[in-house]
Amino acid sequence: MSSINLTHHFLIAMPAMADPYFTRTLTYICEHNDQGALGVVVNRPIDLTLRSLFDRLSLPIGDNSVGDSPIYFGGPVQTDRGFVLHEPAGSWQSTLKVRDSVGLTTSKDILEAVGRGEGPRRLLVTLGYAGWSAGQLEHELGQNAWLSVEAQGDKILFDTPADERLPAALGLLGIDLASLSEDAGHA
Repeated sequence: MSSINLTHHFLIAMPAMADPYFTRTLTYICEHNDQGALGVVVNRPIDLTLRSLFDRLSLPIGDNSVGDSPIYFGGPVQTDRGFVLHEPAGSWQSTLKVRDSVGLTTSKDILEAVGRGEGPRRLLVTLGYAGWSAGQLEHELGQNAWLSVEAQGDKILFDTPADERLPAALGLLGIDLASLSEDAGHA
């Protein structure tokens, strides 16, 4: 059986997605291997800003340009923990390098740098992540729960407004959100 690697791909939840955590979501896969997959939902901002998060963590934030940035629901796993998706990847204490230019960091040093105005140029902060055990994601793809498409650069992640990310990712496949059917496999 050939294995697929969906690292640096988007997962687009199909309309029939039963799991309320993932209804109408766009998930960016940060790691996919024979042990499973890890990703973060990138189109579901929550009612929390970066400034509010910094206040909760008692971290100063001198860079006002990022203070109003939304925090995102990254997935149902470890929702009390922050995950920073960023470009450039840099060299932080705990970073998963997704590709040469993009990293996913869980260590506090990146937030401290952001507060000083020395952090990565582009970032997206989530609480929680999405995880799949070995073979689980492949099974869900086989059940038509997701569409997948290569992320093709970082524009959708960092430069596209949250509410436009899902339609933009579908656009990479040449599909309009309105044309996705609730039913799979029926003619």
